[in-house]
Amino acid sequence: MVNDTEIFDKELEEYLAQATKRIKVIGCGGGGSNTISTLYSMGIEGPELIAVNTDVRHLLITKAHKKILVGKQLTKGLGAGKDPKVGEEAAKESEQELKKAIEGSDVVFITCGLGGGTGGGVAPVVAEIAKKMGTLVIAICTWPFSVEGANIWDNALYSLEKMENNVDLLVIIPNDKLQALYPNIPLMQAFKVADSLLANALKDLTELLTKPGYINVDFADFRSIVSGSGYGVFGVGESNSENKATEAVQRALNNPLVDVDATGAKAALVRIVASPDVTPTDINKILDTVKSVLDPKAKIIQGITFEEDKKNYVRVSLTITKLKAPPSFVLGIKSGEKELKPEEQKKLESDLGIEVI
Repeated sequence: MVNDTEIFDKELEEYLAQATKRIKVIGCGGGGSNTISTLYSMGIEGPELIAVNTDVRHLLITKAHKKILVGKQLTKGLGAGKDPKVGEEAAKESEQELKKAIEGSDVVFITCGLGGGTGGGVAPVVAEIAKKMGTLVIAICTWPFSVEGANIWDNALYSLEKMENNVDLLVIIPNDKLQALYPNIPLMQAFKVADSLLANALKDLTELLTKPGYINVDFADFRSIVSGSGYGVFGVGESNSENKATEAVQRALNNPLVDVDATGAKAALVRIVASPDVTPTDINKILDTVKSVLDPKAKIIQGITFEEDKKNYVRVSLTITKLKAPPSFVLGIKSGEKELKPEEQKKLESDLGIEVI
């Protein structure tokens, strides 16, 4: 016989399933759709994964819970031809379908590779639609490699300025910074690494809300850190050494992709994934280190999850928001610093295994 507690637990489970469905991750264009496929394969818990593209062939091979082909009349399923204005018009043509996909969401995560036509054109439109519907909007995007050319950088800047006005939190990962993590990597592999970085950042952020932990982050806490925060920065570090807590948080703060001065920032989300043998002292070391970088009155929200199969292990992911100033990387882009010096380009060609013609 089923008792009242079992019935109530089932109701709670059903409510939780519906709540996690109100979190959407939307990948726009080829790069964004690749990230959606990666998240799908990773088995991310909770959110609905949606791929949006103008390229019907790429959409066919994308793994997602939902797929949307935008601009059927405009592009005929053949892509946006590296023109973000075409991508933008394609998204507007399919605005009702996009609204239907976003409807009822509490938070929408948007991902794309800036510089292309579909990703850079569609993502700002998706962000604007979601924002007008009262949804919390977070965008995590990559910035193109310098060697992709001035035209691609111009496209990326066009899209970036559109995105800035329609998102609560914007995290930009410069592809050139991949050299610091993976020197001598061929360009195709570098793109795959960029995709994995996006996927892992999105997985960490969404699982703060969807994956049960010892200390959970509720949506109200999450919103207070993210809402209207502007540019942010994401970093991750892990360690299994004797000094694991300090090493993990320092690696997260000093991640080579984090080209941002977080000093004086006013808010942060800290996700700690640790083996069961982690101590309160370890947790305090992590939080104290993060506090030492931020504004003294900064708001910090942490989530802690244990992985029973690990020993002597700590992984820290940080999302720092409400920065004192936009990232220097973004300021440099807007001031026109788009071209590498000859010696810098030569090193980049060597590191990425390509030749710029």
